[in-house]
Amino acid sequence: MALQNRRWWADPVFYVEVFVILNLGILTLDIYLAHSLNDWRREAEYIPLFFSAIAPVILAIGLALRPQWPAVWKDLGYLVGWAAIIIGFTGVILHLDSSFFYERTIKSLTYSAPFAAPLAYTGLGFVLLVDRMVDANSIEWARWIVFLTLGGFVGNFVFSLADHAENGFFYHTEWAPIIAAGIAIGFLVVPLVMRVSASFLLLCGLVLLLEAGVGVWGFVLHAERNLEGPSVHAFANFIYGAPPLAPLLFPNLVILGIIGLWKLLEHTPF
Repeated sequence: MALQNRRWWADPVFYVEVFVILNLGILTLDIYLAHSLNDWRREAEYIPLFFSAIAPVILAIGLALRPQWPAVWKDLGYLVGWAAIIIGFTGVILHLDSSFFYERTIKSLTYSAPFAAPLAYTGLGFVLLVDRMVDANSIEWARWIVFLTLGGFVGNFVFSLADHAENGFFYHTEWAPIIAAGIAIGFLVVPLVMRVSASFLLLCGLVLLLEAGVGVWGFVLHAERNLEGPSVHAFANFIYGAPPLAPLLFPNLVILGIIGLWKLLEHTPF
């Protein structure tokens, strides 16, 4: 289907591009809160902050120009995509360098800076590349989107495990995101390794909706814990307490996964 004849509400690339733009914008707040924890000790910590503030503007311009100048949209996407991938992988190394590379133990891995967090940039970068290198009407595009969603849940599993291990899973509810992420991984890997029915894809969509509920529930629990203290300053509690935005990774990934399943469903007979 020609780009100029495709309605925006039926164009999966449009939804995915908006998804990336919003995510990069939200990461600006997330980076600000996370790096305020150590008062921006390293100058390199400002790089993802500035990138998250500038990249959405670049992508939004490209998306607006896409109908008339698709080549400009592609080039701007490649620029932001590769930059995001590099920043993500570099961030993982720098986060691990805070402790793990010196001691090389599970304990140092757990108590180092959240090493999986920068991979959010890498994942978003790969999404931009897939949009520009794979035909959105093909089953390969749908599988790539589901695969990247799967990768996000793997990262979420590791992040939740390491983050909640810091306090020894003091609350039983801290096991919920780990179990939920494991279930999502189990369901999403199936359509990638074998042919499935449309009914199974619909079941995967239902599972993802439940995953979103887990994330919203986690957000409420994190917010309640931070509002209770221990500091009298709410802002300090949100910086040094439970990461308020971390549970929202679940509903965030659900959006991307639903888009992938939607397009995969179009290539699957009922």
